[in-house]
Amino acid sequence: MTATIRARNLSRRFGKTRALDGVDLDIPSGRIVGLIGPNGAGKTTALKAILGLGRYDGELEVLGMDPSKSRDRLMRDVCFIADVAVLPRWARVKHIIQLTEELHPRFSRERCMHYLKNTKVGQDAKVKSLSKGMVVQLHLALVMAIDAKLLVLDEPTLGLDIIFRKRFYSNLLNEYFDEERTIVITTHQVEEVEHILTDLIFIKDGKLILNSSMDDIHERYTEVMVKSDQAEHARALDPLHERVLFGRHIFLFDHADASELRELGEVHKPSVADLFVALMRDDENDSLGRPAA
Repeated sequence: MTATIRARNLSRRFGKTRALDGVDLDIPSGRIVGLIGPNGAGKTTALKAILGLGRYDGELEVLGMDPSKSRDRLMRDVCFIADVAVLPRWARVKHIIQLTEELHPRFSRERCMHYLKNTKVGQDAKVKSLSKGMVVQLHLALVMAIDAKLLVLDEPTLGLDIIFRKRFYSNLLNEYFDEERTIVITTHQVEEVEHILTDLIFIKDGKLILNSSMDDIHERYTEVMVKSDQAEHARALDPLHERVLFGRHIFLFDHADASELRELGEVHKPSVADLFVALMRDDENDSLGRPAA
């Protein structure tokens, strides 16, 4: 299967800081990938490299092209939405649609109007008169009307209320995504996207901490909630992480025997947020995340 994104030893330095540190990556077509990391982890640097907006060392191919050398050609097949939709505030909606139609050979006005008909975005409205949610809806309609192969979303719903956020991802999944397209999402609101992800990447200090399919993650990681009198037994099984909730100890295990864990307590699969906290912990200051004695 041909990779939509392929990176080998992808690196970028800013002075003494390694924003990207030898990243190897293969993302095939037809996947929805969550790129998750704390602030300063290297997410934005990676996205800029993928979009041809930033320098890098190592090898990088996006849709078979070098982003640094073939950005104009690459952008015919790549769309991008950031947390701040860069649309001219003075322009009217109809003029933005017309301009996009004239500039992008794969833009469909009919498809754009189809997406907008269920919104309150008026054709004669100026961008500056639209709410942030409406601007995101307009931006999404413009992007989904382009027959692109790769869609990159960088905190696309930041600052939106829950109704707009749910509608955004529902439209994205039902109206846009198919097995030929690839979507890369960076967000801190991981609970809202984990149900649509096919793959998950955790990045910290420029390195990939986790790079796996959601199916493999569900097979690999297990959480068990135990009573205090079983905590020492659980610790003896070498958990990755421990936290306490309402007096119960919750342990995260990697490739553990499920039948053995069931003898300790209630077994379930961790959420992406809980997995993130466990794998991204500061090892020097958080030994297994255990509460102080």
